[in-house]
Amino acid sequence: MKKLMLAFAVSVAFAPMAAYSASSAPAADNLPMPAYGKDNPIPVPKITKKTLANGLTVWVVPRKGLPRVDYVLAVRGAGFAADAPQSPAFATMLAGLLNEGTAKRDSRAIAEAAQGMGGEVGASATSDGIVVSANALVSQAAPMMQLLAEVARTPSFPESEVALAKANALQALRVSETQPGFRAERAISRAVYGDHPYSRTTPTVEAINAVTQDMLRTEHARRLRPDHALLVITGPVKEADAIKLAEQAFGSWRASGPALPETAAAPANAKPARILLNRDKSVQSAVRLGSPGIAASAQDQIPLRLASTILGGGFSSRVNINLREERGYTYGASAGARMNRAGGAIVGGADVRNEVTGAALNEFFSEYKRIGTELVPAKEMEMNKRYVAGGYMISNQLQRAVAATLAQNWLVGLPAEFLGEYVPRIQKVTPEQVRDVARKYFNPENQSIVVVGDPKAVGEQLKAFGEFTVTDK
Repeated sequence: MKKLMLAFAVSVAFAPMAAYSASSAPAADNLPMPAYGKDNPIPVPKITKKTLANGLTVWVVPRKGLPRVDYVLAVRGAGFAADAPQSPAFATMLAGLLNEGTAKRDSRAIAEAAQGMGGEVGASATSDGIVVSANALVSQAAPMMQLLAEVARTPSFPESEVALAKANALQALRVSETQPGFRAERAISRAVYGDHPYSRTTPTVEAINAVTQDMLRTEHARRLRPDHALLVITGPVKEADAIKLAEQAFGSWRASGPALPETAAAPANAKPARILLNRDKSVQSAVRLGSPGIAASAQDQIPLRLASTILGGGFSSRVNINLREERGYTYGASAGARMNRAGGAIVGGADVRNEVTGAALNEFFSEYKRIGTELVPAKEMEMNKRYVAGGYMISNQLQRAVAATLAQNWLVGLPAEFLGEYVPRIQKVTPEQVRDVARKYFNPENQSIVVVGDPKAVGEQLKAFGEFTVTDK
């Protein structure tokens, strides 16, 4: 009864306000949108830089806040670009096995040691390098730095862990091969990059089976070397203390043999391909468009990044609004530039119903043409600049993200200062610059087309776009 009376009293108390809202308040559609708040610039951190005697570059980024340290060790040239043609995506297995056993500890002991310090340690591979990351409570900064060095410098690649990693990789590949998006991405990468190492980011059964303990040890010695590495240290630490920790853990690290050659420039041009990957009885088509792009440090990279956002980089992007919201062809469409150290790619795509496969391609090309010929309206420019700035600021709030961004930028050839320069440079891009880079890099005539689907269902629609090679691979 008390609860009932309380509910009645609350409803009576708010009744006059409800009556006012319904009868006296101005209509919502007559109210002007509130003005945007002033943009907050990304605080540019003070970065202390030092190169150790062995060539290891160390950046220290003091950060107040949580009592935690974050370490990111990036090794340039150790990623997919270093993989032999017969061993595509070998870098993934090499990175994944670093923390599965060292000269001192097995995988369980490594995990328990990291957890005991309130953190974790792990590694991953990209086209341009291998990244080993670790974090811990600031009180455990020294032992975690030692564990990071142990994992990066002295992995043992135990036979049992190698066998398990290979079994898991084979199973993952089997699952991936059933996904049309995986097949489409692999094919468009080959069409854009050809034989360049950047096309070798997915494994094969033969490559996985060929991995051995000796192979892993040999490649580790070749690829992970201090003179091609950057260590980023961030958290509530003093610069001098951080440098001392780095010296103690990595000062004795020595390179083995000659350095690997720099990655050759990726193709700037490619003959447009037309590929239809057979997926019998599929009710959808996975569509990809692609052409060569530019390196992350190229002159056009800033306006191209904004053009990519406007065209296909978010929910409110042009291709997504067109294909998803206006036409209902897909749950999501995207398009934009992918940039690495030695080159890049322009890739667009969507998964669409069979009956609108050709129509979807037409809409992609229509949007590619429009952004390359018409100036983007001021309101759309402002919205996308704010979207880029806001997303970048949010993604770099945590110190772990700052360390990762600095390391990734370094891998692709961007300086430490780019962290704070990116948003101001985006804000200066003009509609003319967007149009010009879009005309150059999103030219429909330069696009390869890959479709994963049922040839019987979509083959006739694709004739308007050229002669397609039908294949199962």
